[in-house]
Amino acid sequence: MKKKLALVLALALTASLSLTACTTSGGSSSVSGSGSGSGSGSNAGTETVTGGKEGGTSLTFTTGGDQGTYFGFGGVLAGKVGEATSTQVTVISSGGSQANIENMEIGDAQLGFVQSDVMAYAYQGIRNFDGAAVTDFSTVASLYMEQVQIVTLDPNIKTVADLKGKRVSIGAPGSGVYYNAIDVLAAYDMTENDIQATLEDFGTSAESLQDGKIDAAFVVAGAPTTAITSLATTKDVYLVNLDDEHIDKLKESSPYYEKAVISADTYEMEADATTVAVVATVIARDDVSEADVYNFLFGIFENTEALAAAHSKGAELDLEFAASNTAVPYHPGAAAYFAEKGIEVPTK
Repeated sequence: MKKKLALVLALALTASLSLTACTTSGGSSSVSGSGSGSGSGSNAGTETVTGGKEGGTSLTFTTGGDQGTYFGFGGVLAGKVGEATSTQVTVISSGGSQANIENMEIGDAQLGFVQSDVMAYAYQGIRNFDGAAVTDFSTVASLYMEQVQIVTLDPNIKTVADLKGKRVSIGAPGSGVYYNAIDVLAAYDMTENDIQATLEDFGTSAESLQDGKIDAAFVVAGAPTTAITSLATTKDVYLVNLDDEHIDKLKESSPYYEKAVISADTYEMEADATTVAVVATVIARDDVSEADVYNFLFGIFENTEALAAAHSKGAELDLEFAASNTAVPYHPGAAAYFAEKGIEVPTK
């Protein structure tokens, strides 16, 4: 049932969900339908809490590949924000974190999903942004953990060391997956040269696994991920485990990773899989209005129950976690929303 639901949600999402909502000024709220609510974040069932600030505009939200969690969950978030506030959000697919930052920098998008590590690299001007720091964006919210999933159909590939000499997809160009793959390999004293590397997005990687063109693929996204769920409907899927020794080594080289466990029932596997994860974060251009960013958070965190009913990642939304990022300062609109909840976040 879980697999079918994830697949249906991803296929059914449209790139833009524009619903007009009744709004009031100054962050006050009302509930559509017959219920009532105060905008405190406790939903009346799954009815939409509406409100936020007046004067919202239309924003473009750049996410990820159409078989990844960024795109699927991004569409759900955009729809709820548009339904709940005066801000309308259009979701577009993309190559991932780096591509999203670049799209925003040139003005093709105002909001973007990024991995926490890639966001920090951009802001600091290191790694894939070496010598070309991007600092004209701010944090909106940390939303959920996204796991480094090393997927294979070969039960004999049990460890990262077993990838040596194998055909392995290490992510699409412009995605954060490539750097996660390089980091994980390095923790095992391996490099890109120790594998037969290909650069493919989640959907293409799943197709290549299905067709026997590759032996494994790195997928960095919130589990369950549509590309893997779809693959698991016809094949036995295995996730490669990372052991504690190498996880500790990985965390020493990069502070953005945390140990994570993917439960066996996520893809109907025989056992849980141990790996690492980074944080899926929403960022905004600095020139996006305070009202629009406030409304984005209002639409999400005043409607967490409805979002949890619509997408598995909705169940992971947490206000304290959303305000926990320390790598890049928060947008003033985000700071205003969190302040109303008694949470102070750093701004520029």
